[in-house]
Amino acid sequence: MPETRDDPDARRAVRILTWLSLATAALGVLLVAVPAILPVGGPWVQLALGALTLVFAFRARAVGMRGVADYDGRLSLLAAIGGFVIVFFAGQVAFGVLASLGS
Repeated sequence: MPETRDDPDARRAVRILTWLSLATAALGVLLVAVPAILPVGGPWVQLALGALTLVFAFRARAVGMRGVADYDGRLSLLAAIGGFVIVFFAGQVAFGVLASLGS
């Protein structure tokens, strides 16, 4: 197993990416739970937030595993699970919108 170095820049990047992923996950879950907040374009914004959450969370995990010696990763995993939930529920609504346009 390769030796993991402890890079302070990697720690800072992991911290920023993890908090960004948690913030986008919280906003996305809020929009999924209360879709009346954003009535126009709601599913598309939710899908974008879900995708951003997944990108930030998995990027944080990749940087953390590569550059931080004692990386835990539970918060970024929680955000990734939230991102999958957002994409699942927003994808259902977006598919319904597209199906109604086609008929």
